[in-house]
Amino acid sequence: MNIKIVIYTIISLIISFLLVTFDFTNLSKEPKQVYRVYLKGKSLGLISSKKDLEEYIDKKQQSIKEKYKVDNVYVPDELDIVKEVTFANNILTTKKIYQKIQNMESFTIDGYEVTIKGITKQNNEGKKIKQPTKNIYMLDDKVFKEAVKKTVQAFITKEKYEVYKNDEQEEIKDTGTIIENLYIKNKISIKKKRIPVDQKIYLSSEELTKFLLFGTTKDQEKYIVKSGDTIEEIAFNNKMSTEEILVANTNFKDKNSLLYAGQAITIGILQPQFDLVEEDHSVSDVEVNYETETKYDNSKYVGYTMVEQSGIKGKNRVTQKIQKVNGETMTIVTVKTEELSKAVKEIVVKGGKQSSYESYYGSGYGAAVATKGEWGWPATCSTISSPFGYRWGVLHDGTDIAGCGYGSNIFAAQAGTVETVSYNEINGKYIIINHHNGYYSYYGHLSSQSVKVGQTVSKGQVIGTMGKTGFATGVHVHFAIWSGFPYRGKVLNAMNFY
Repeated sequence: MNIKIVIYTIISLIISFLLVTFDFTNLSKEPKQVYRVYLKGKSLGLISSKKDLEEYIDKKQQSIKEKYKVDNVYVPDELDIVKEVTFANNILTTKKIYQKIQNMESFTIDGYEVTIKGITKQNNEGKKIKQPTKNIYMLDDKVFKEAVKKTVQAFITKEKYEVYKNDEQEEIKDTGTIIENLYIKNKISIKKKRIPVDQKIYLSSEELTKFLLFGTTKDQEKYIVKSGDTIEEIAFNNKMSTEEILVANTNFKDKNSLLYAGQAITIGILQPQFDLVEEDHSVSDVEVNYETETKYDNSKYVGYTMVEQSGIKGKNRVTQKIQKVNGETMTIVTVKTEELSKAVKEIVVKGGKQSSYESYYGSGYGAAVATKGEWGWPATCSTISSPFGYRWGVLHDGTDIAGCGYGSNIFAAQAGTVETVSYNEINGKYIIINHHNGYYSYYGHLSSQSVKVGQTVSKGQVIGTMGKTGFATGVHVHFAIWSGFPYRGKVLNAMNFY
């Protein structure tokens, strides 16, 4: 026998005994069969007919049947009606019990409950936060399945998704990328049950897709395109990444898609309700920056510059394993590097002879050049895992360079003086270099630091090694250029200097 029914029967007998013992005025001469109604374990009273109550509820909830186009409305999920034999006369009317139920709990209809279990994630400050578990209701489970498919295709093009799903990806011959694995990290369960009508019930996959992407079904804000606008500019000005703009506006193919004045663009911040993990195998040809060697000719005055040998970029074929979560690159691991062509260094001859004015007054500190193309690359590889810009509404104030491998060398981007060698919970071990021209460079998540505060460094000098200290999802360097001291001045997009 069901333990729940046994418990209810015992309680009913106790109640009947108490009624017999203490209320002789409200007793019948003969015992009769009735039904006791319980809601969440609490007795609401006795009724004479279970069937009458169920039919009354179904009749009174006609508006619910019309709204959801269902044939029946049922009692609340946690309502139990238990048969009981009693001498008591205090039998409530069906209407009275109905009103009690209506004031306490929602009625139900046949449908599906989807549970998306929350996972532990780290926020932008590196703190671990357990995401809440979400319950989603619908009449047809096909609505959820179709919404998940549309949500996935917001992060991965429909073509790539279909090719992966049908196991039709072409083998990589020279270069290219294939999806090795695609899965949802959250545990998701779908259960057919009677669902409460006072909760949001999704009737279409379009509405549910909006919720799965933005965390709400409210209309997202729109931006009206002006002449000369670009997708990258619109994204940054509205605290979004370019990728988020593309996800929110699936009609755009890429960041270079043409815009026209008066066009409406969705600019809602994404809040995905589950984590879609994409694991890629990628083979690409990557340019290798050349080094610049400077020679000084003391027969020429300061300011004289001549390129003795032009630099030529090299090329490597790099094989990498890349993991993305909701379209955002989280980790890049380089598994193989093949040199296709060697870089040729550039040799520049500069004048070393000072004029009489400079000999008397001095030529200054010799500030680092801030001109585009004059800055050295800070790592041994050039893969950018996360660019400068907004993501999830928060500014990522640097460029993440990854794929070089743990312990690979990190170089000073320009000559200067080491201002800070320290550690914090966010960027881990970091170094700040003052270039004495108003610019500072920042290098974070290092595994080791090989310079000291006050030390003079030259462009291209090794200052530390790449790691994943602090809040980092994978091995990389967080590289940033600031106008003014970091986090006091203005951060700039370092890629504008290359």
